[in-house]
Parts: sequence; C-alpha cells; structure tokens
Amino acid sequence: MRFMTTVAMDESFPAGPPPAELFVAIGELGEQGTKDGTLVETGGLLPSAAGAQIRVANGKVSVTDGPFTEAKELVGGYAIHEVRSKEEAIEAARRFMQLHADLWPGVEAVCDVRQIAGPDDFPQP
Repeated sequence: MRFMTTVAMDESFPAGPPPAELFVAIGELGEQGTKDGTLVETGGLLPSAAGAQIRVANGKVSVTDGPFTEAKELVGGYAIHEVRSKEEAIEAARRFMQLHADLWPGVEAVCDVRQIAGPDDFPQP
C-alpha cells in the first residue's frame, strides 16, 4: 500500500527558520526508511511565491501566480511511503512530526496521511 504524507504550516514560519539539527535528523530518518524500503520519495516545496494555482469554476479555468495570500497554511513538503497498512503510514508520519516537536520549539504544523489510489479503487467500465 502506498501512502502520501504532506506537511502544512504557516508559510511565514512564525517559529523561525527550521534549525539545522532538524534537517540532520530528517536525513537520518529518511536513510532508515530508504534502507528498509518503506520510504519511496520525499521532497520539500518552495514558497508559494514561486508557484501558481489553476482553478476551475463555472466552466472556466483561471491561473493565479503566487504567493497565495488567502491560504493560512500551505503544504511545504511530502513523502511517499510503501507500507503494509495505514497504521504503519501513521507511525512513520508520527516519527517525522516528533522530530519537529523535539527540535523546532514553537513550530505548529499538520501532517496529513492519505492512501494513494490505485486502479482497483475506481469502478471499472
């Protein structure tokens, strides 16, 4: 089973920039997941000022360049896990967020855990 975890937080980083120790600990956790085969891919995202939003409403598509000032929290990174259960995905996300709690005082963030849909998850014609 594949799961995607995403981490969202206030883009203005009210807790200040992430400490270097956090990046070291995340790297070590990533190495462990890569070695045991449970971590497929990770990535951080640049601030929304470097991006764009594409919306569809009332049959029309519009494009808005960042930053996305109307959004309070934005996704700053993601990971894809290959695990046996939702519980394993949650535990991987919990360990990742615990690093933030331990090493980045004052940080407030939310991690979503979502299963990646496969062909069997949709009705077949």
